[in-house]
Amino acid sequence: MTTRAVRTRFAPSPTGELHLGGAWTALASWVVARRALGTSVLRIEDLDTARVDPQAEQSLVRDLGWLGLDWDDGPLRQSDRTALYEEAMASLTRQGLVFPCDCSRSEIAGAVRAPHAGEEVVYPGTCRHRDPSRSMKRPPAMRALVPAEVVSYEDGVVGPVSQRLDRDVGDFVLRRGDGAFAYQLAVVVDDLSMGVTDVVRGADLIPSTPRQIWLARALGGNPPRYAHVPLVVAPSGARLEKRTRGATIRELRDAGVSSERIVGEVAYGLGLTANAEPATPAAVAALCSGSDRIFRGRPWTIPEEWLRLVAVARGDDLG
Repeated sequence: MTTRAVRTRFAPSPTGELHLGGAWTALASWVVARRALGTSVLRIEDLDTARVDPQAEQSLVRDLGWLGLDWDDGPLRQSDRTALYEEAMASLTRQGLVFPCDCSRSEIAGAVRAPHAGEEVVYPGTCRHRDPSRSMKRPPAMRALVPAEVVSYEDGVVGPVSQRLDRDVGDFVLRRGDGAFAYQLAVVVDDLSMGVTDVVRGADLIPSTPRQIWLARALGGNPPRYAHVPLVVAPSGARLEKRTRGATIRELRDAGVSSERIVGEVAYGLGLTANAEPATPAAVAALCSGSDRIFRGRPWTIPEEWLRLVAVARGDDLG
């Protein structure tokens, strides 16, 4: 059997500046490719046009370059790839795996038990057997008709993961009622068409992975390997978000934190190096060359000192 050359991707949404959580997954993905003499792709996931910041892509590319991360292809934009998503929808429709759903979110929520914190609402199948030519209450979303099938895979960080699709996921949206393609479809089509062999991303996307594996197979593709790194957290323990103050690469650069210091700390947090000494991405990849070293499985906490430096640079009153 022929082994495919390693190819990874970093796929940010252009909704704001690059923060440490993005730098964390970008470095992890980049090193997986470079340590195996593979290639990497920069993909801009800009399908949610209402949230896109026109300046964000330029700043993302600038900040990644400042950190020392480069790409063999890209930036490639999802907004330029809608013909591929149309083809995928047509293929799934021919297989009888797509149906229209004109339920509102409130109607779906009212038909199922309230999910626990952090859980998504599992679609109850309200429209899956209804006449698709009926008069619709509103422009329908197009949903995947998922089977009563268990999808399992071996995650490169957390180990075995399994989901029964009909029970744990439900018939998920492929295309929204407003015509926009859903993340779940676009990301699978992109990974297949770009030849991505290894997806390295945040642990918050583990629940999406089994359905993406099923969808890739339904489209006749070979799903990539997956490794979900733990999330980045603030010193308080709260999950890092784009609005977390003091955590963007621009703020840290303006506060005098060097790119090598950021890369060194992040690489150590990921488990790629033995210490947090300043380093370049190329140096980290060289240390890991030929290695299948698994990432650490615990969250990384932003150094509190960095947030203080940013606060001082901003002129905040530290009391």
